[in-house]
Amino acid sequence: MSARRVRISNDSLNSYGSRVLTAGMNVEQYCRNPVLLYMHERGNVIGYVKDLKSENGEVTGELVFDEASELSKRCKKQYEFGSLRMVSAGIDILELSDAKEHLVQGQTRPTVTKSKLFEVSLVDIGANDDAIVLKRDGTVINLGKDGECLLPLLGKPNVGCPQRSEQAPLPSVARQLNNKPQKQKVMDQKMLALQLGLPETADEAAISAKLAELKASKEDADKLRKENETLQLGRITAAVEKAIAEKRIGEDKKQQFIELGKKIGVEDLESTFGAMSPQVKLSAVIGHPGGASTATPATYKKLSEVPSDKLEEMREKQPDEYKRLYKAEYGMECEI
Repeated sequence: MSARRVRISNDSLNSYGSRVLTAGMNVEQYCRNPVLLYMHERGNVIGYVKDLKSENGEVTGELVFDEASELSKRCKKQYEFGSLRMVSAGIDILELSDAKEHLVQGQTRPTVTKSKLFEVSLVDIGANDDAIVLKRDGTVINLGKDGECLLPLLGKPNVGCPQRSEQAPLPSVARQLNNKPQKQKVMDQKMLALQLGLPETADEAAISAKLAELKASKEDADKLRKENETLQLGRITAAVEKAIAEKRIGEDKKQQFIELGKKIGVEDLESTFGAMSPQVKLSAVIGHPGGASTATPATYKKLSEVPSDKLEEMREKQPDEYKRLYKAEYGMECEI
């Protein structure tokens, strides 16, 4: 099949009453990376433009499909069959002019006198027969019949679009004449609604509300999880410190047993400590029949250091010591 050239852009009036002059369009940068997209979607590369030419008031080229994806293969078949035939150019606006020599009959907005081609797309339906894409302040705008134009009307500045003098430089502008079709948007909205557990007839407000609800629920769950983790870590640390105080493990093993507690839980950790015997100094048992210890009672600094099975005994037999430790632990007197 012989290659056919397609018009990418020309000087004709577009659907918003503006024009892009071919003579002022810089295509050098694009020629270094002549990417061909589908529907102006980044990531949807379907090939490249071959033999790009800017002459006789129009920019033309030959479309080459890489067939590296199913999308590219499908686009090539539809392009060759003729059901997909429109090409749209992505253009950065550099200068505007409302000078009379740049206006034609029926024009209502300034002419783009200087611009830069940055991409070319194969599209299904364009805003007009010579579809283009313009950029303005990084905002993508659909120039279809329902689109919003940020170019000023001739002799009447638009809100949010200051009137520029002739040949005044503009910031890089992005504007899309061929956004995703409305039918596709509706299909995507229905799919999202069903995924959220909503009826497919749910509108954007209902979908937004559901998304906000799910976000809030996730935030609450994350907060609760963090609080629980903090509480568990506190219990584990207390159990380890108690085991150290009871001489069941050494101080140097503290972090090791904290990490173990995170894995097995505080209950299993306490059971593990319960199966351990407190370490006893040899000097405390030498010379005593049966190894019985006559060492003096341990001296504690606070109530939490007293083994749980000794607390009740201390409360009954050593009330003064119990009160001292209680005050050291909680900073207040204990009434027994």
